Amino acid sequence: MPDCCGKQGHFPADPDLLVIGAGSAGFSAAITAAQAGATVVLAGAGTIGGTCVNVGCVPSKTLIRATEAVHQARRADRFNGLHGAATITDWKALVRQKRQLVGELRQARYADLLPAYPNISYVEARARFTGQGIEVQLDAVPCRPKKIILATGAAPALPPIEGIQGIDALDSTAALDLDVLPASLLIIGGGVIGCELGQMFARAGVAVTICCRRRLLPEAEPEASAALGVRMREEGVIVHEGVSYRKIERRGNQVELQCRTEAGEQTLHAEQVLAAAGRRPNTGGLGLERAGIALTAGGGVAVDASLRSSHPDVYAAGDVTGRDLYVYMAAYGGKLAAGNALDGAARRYDNATMPAVVFTDPQLASVGLTEDQARASGFAVKTSTITLDQVPRFIAARDTHGLIKLVADGATDRLLGAAILAPEAGDSIQTVVMALRAGITTAELGAMIFPYLTAVEGIKLAALGFSRDVGTLSCCAG
Repeated sequence: MPDCCGKQGHFPADPDLLVIGAGSAGFSAAITAAQAGATVVLAGAGTIGGTCVNVGCVPSKTLIRATEAVHQARRADRFNGLHGAATITDWKALVRQKRQLVGELRQARYADLLPAYPNISYVEARARFTGQGIEVQLDAVPCRPKKIILATGAAPALPPIEGIQGIDALDSTAALDLDVLPASLLIIGGGVIGCELGQMFARAGVAVTICCRRRLLPEAEPEASAALGVRMREEGVIVHEGVSYRKIERRGNQVELQCRTEAGEQTLHAEQVLAAAGRRPNTGGLGLERAGIALTAGGGVAVDASLRSSHPDVYAAGDVTGRDLYVYMAAYGGKLAAGNALDGAARRYDNATMPAVVFTDPQLASVGLTEDQARASGFAVKTSTITLDQVPRFIAARDTHGLIKLVADGATDRLLGAAILAPEAGDSIQTVVMALRAGITTAELGAMIFPYLTAVEGIKLAALGFSRDVGTLSCCAG
């Protein structure tokens, strides 16, 4: 097999598989193929490891935990006889610690893995289809693989507001790398990033305003979204929902946003702006049109249930498809795409029981269908919602802001979905994931034995709530 030479040395000119993108989806695909004995070229253009470890999950969650520690200390007086206080004495030191963690994980979970797979050739190069069959140029070097997996991820997108290009708006990457906290921050977008970082910066002492076109977390159950909004407003975050944007511009050391809010026409002011209105797939510059690779209306690579694109030898996985923007779904998709590319099988991508977690405090975790989605799908829907003041674990912890909502089929009693707004809800939601995969009924869920004084017991109580008033039950839901 002939070799080519790139920035990282020699690589096969005609490998079994070329993986374009060295993030979670790309590494998952490359490792899966290598374990199957395939020769793999893994081409990365940018920092190895992709979004999650470098600029997404890891840096955001460590800073969120840091500011959560400050907030919890300040809330100690919810217990009689306690008083706590915590302050951020050196934000720059926190950011340095974050950068160190990112570097360590990037090295350990990505770069250091490559030597264990000698049939993976890693090359730092930008890929571009030439239009000559399945040939791709890695920088200026041709590569003619048998199959290709696109795993180039996604990047922050600017909202379509007049003047946004001229104000040096932060994206999530830049916001997480600020050495100095701004006095005030205007966040445009009330999705996952807007809510997580909005609460984080507010707890760090920044005056935060969040504006969104619809409502906070618009895809979530409305009860959970509303309850989270209450908590954030209690913490001092100003939230404007249903906003129509007019114009944004910088005047001196302030940014001014002209918009219409629930209070009418307003001009909002802040020292800095964070654009958190979504992400766009990284498909530009690849020459996909030369290979006849179709895109979706949102700009992602269009794929079928097996993750095959409109080109029979090209697959795509992860954020570049424009859906399910979670690192674990990227890894799952990369593994599935690699298997299908190598053996021609048609393993189907299945996100029916995909858990989703928003790392606010309380966390919002969900899986399956919302009530609206279930009705739109034709189910005779029934729901059960309990608040956390009905769950002994949260009563004892004096932290009862939140709820648990279950959605079920009224005809069969089969569980269809759940939303949990509670401390560490991301840990509890996996119980519902397994229940959905097993196809159990709410009656079966309510009959299961759960440990007392745990957060997950709330799921049992919510299941019992379909047929009983949980307020009339004794301890352990007896």
